[in-house]
Amino acid sequence: MKTETEMNHSGGVAPGRPVRTGRKGLIIAVLAVAALGALWILGYRPRAARTRQLAAGAQAQRQSLPSVIVVPAKEAPAEQEISLPGAVQAEIETPVFARADGYIKRRLADIGDRVKTGQLLAEIDSPELEQQIREAEAALNRARSALRQAQAAHQQALANLGLAEVTAKRWQTLVEKGVLSKQDGDEKRAAYEARRADAAAAEANVQAARDNISAAEATLQRLRELQSFRQVRAPFAGVITARNVDVGTLVSAGSGSSLREMFRIAQIETLRVFVNVPQSEAPAIRVGLACSVEVEEHRGRRFPGRVSRTSNSLDPASRTLLTEVRTPNPGGLLLPGMYATVHFQLRRENPPLLIPASAFRNTAKGPVAATVGEGARVHLAPVKLGRDYGAQIEVLEGLKPGQKVVTNLTDEIVEGARVRPVAPPKKAAAKEGGPAQ
Repeated sequence: MKTETEMNHSGGVAPGRPVRTGRKGLIIAVLAVAALGALWILGYRPRAARTRQLAAGAQAQRQSLPSVIVVPAKEAPAEQEISLPGAVQAEIETPVFARADGYIKRRLADIGDRVKTGQLLAEIDSPELEQQIREAEAALNRARSALRQAQAAHQQALANLGLAEVTAKRWQTLVEKGVLSKQDGDEKRAAYEARRADAAAAEANVQAARDNISAAEATLQRLRELQSFRQVRAPFAGVITARNVDVGTLVSAGSGSSLREMFRIAQIETLRVFVNVPQSEAPAIRVGLACSVEVEEHRGRRFPGRVSRTSNSLDPASRTLLTEVRTPNPGGLLLPGMYATVHFQLRRENPPLLIPASAFRNTAKGPVAATVGEGARVHLAPVKLGRDYGAQIEVLEGLKPGQKVVTNLTDEIVEGARVRPVAPPKKAAAKEGGPAQ
């Protein structure tokens, strides 16, 4: 082996530097890193412990705060469907009364029959009307005979008038010549005036006889028209909804409350549905507005309709607008008298906010809603409520879109209280989408 001097001379180690110098530096570096690590560990442990202690304290404090479920206040949809109850009625429905007295001779229609305009429904046997017609005909003949007598008397009066006129003129000439006295002339003049009055009276008798004939003819015509009413016919095409007579039933002419209607006819090709619209929705109802009609007997099927007219005034008792909706009924599925639900699609220019119905409380100063702001503190905001949809309710004033409102509002939640807000369960959150349809 080479000695250390020889190694130095051979170039293995720099002359004048001991071999152990590199090892000592490495050991010193390792010791320094270890010392720094120990110091870091000794400083981190208390800090971490304090951090964990503070976090545990904050967690305990949060857990001690009352837990509240919050949801954001959302705007209602601009287009909203409202459903209102309605009553279905026929487009035309009218009772049919007798126009002639008598007994039902034949009945040709019954309940449920569809009839056409002018179709014969029943025949009435009225022997008294026949007798009245014969009496009217006899009265007409008497009036015509009286006219002929009056005309003959008129002709005789005219002849007497002519003779009296000629005689009066002749006697006047003789009086002027002095052959006859003036007294004789005045007598003939008076006789002429009397004959002229007789002629005028005869002419008036002729006119009276003619008027009597006109009256007798009118009476006879009326009775003959009543005779035609022995046949009861349908005034329009429709369906018989009521029948109150049978063969042999005694009927009387007229439509008074004490008289019984023979038939009732309804036109159901087009139906009318009457709806009472609340005051809050009345401004959106206009003639021509499309809607749909639904009945429980045909659940799931909606019949198209359209607003045909409104009362243009609110009922002071109920504050509702009477609205008439017309809907076609080609298949006859809808029947008069049914209870229906009418669905309107209404658009609002300023839709209100929606919150859960459990998110407000009635106080002495009015309804309030609890909102959670900065620092998880509660603020009780006075609100003005609108329509109630059951699960949700409209807020017209007092809240802004996006504000978080407390849904489980209790008496423990007061103004300025700190709370622990939590999100609602997924199933409950899914139900907060909008008003009930």
